Amino acid sequence: MSLFLDSFWRAVAYCLHPRIIGLSLLPLLLMIVVGMALGWLYWDNAVHSVVGWLQGSAVVTRIGAWLQEIGFGGLEHALAPVLVAIAVTPLVVVVVLLMVAVLMMPAIIGLVVRRRFPDLERKKGATFVRSALFSLGSSLLAVLALVVSLPLWLVPPLILILPPLIWGWLTYRVMTFDALADHASGDERRQVFRQHRTWLLAMGIATGYLGAAPGIVWASGWFFMAAFPVLVPVAIWIYTLVFAFSSLWFAHYCLSALQEQRAVAQAVRP
Repeated sequence: MSLFLDSFWRAVAYCLHPRIIGLSLLPLLLMIVVGMALGWLYWDNAVHSVVGWLQGSAVVTRIGAWLQEIGFGGLEHALAPVLVAIAVTPLVVVVVLLMVAVLMMPAIIGLVVRRRFPDLERKKGATFVRSALFSLGSSLLAVLALVVSLPLWLVPPLILILPPLIWGWLTYRVMTFDALADHASGDERRQVFRQHRTWLLAMGIATGYLGAAPGIVWASGWFFMAAFPVLVPVAIWIYTLVFAFSSLWFAHYCLSALQEQRAVAQAVRP
């Protein structure tokens, strides 16, 4: 528990470092370009398709008719953009996580190592290619889980539970592997996974919920539609900063765990 809390507060403090703030803007710039391109190409078609789907729903039709009677018509057209934004949010989270892992994680770990673990031996238990493949494989599994679980999101409590759990599992696997890739051997990495799995998964779920919170920005009704060009980049930057915090949290925790693990091994060695 002490390692969990210590690494948490260190991660919070490191988020104020100018280098971390600067790094958090790099994926944002790339995602703004990609998001604008996808929005320009597919937004209207996606919203139109959802409107058609809503108009074919008996429940939505009855609610819309009732709202029409009291002077609030056009339910389908108001609801469709919000549903599209909510549906896109999990995919954005996965993309941001991949970009953080590829672009930011090495720089963040380097900063933590220079400031806290300059004497920690590098055993290079995983190459960059292996780390990238591990992240890609985990992300594909997370996307599959998101797609399979979509029907369950219609159950009110589950939409607050399932996405953060899936994002948390993905964060836990990717961040732990990348944090240890350069310094731990394969055996050491597996030992950290095994001994600290509960706390690492708790960290992943916690950051999963943090990553879900900015989704409110994506689905903030009429104000969202009016301020779309401003709120979407803000939401993406918040996601990116959350994952930067996640990287710092896992880096501090995993490298500290590795250091303690080696100290114990050294103490019991004859």
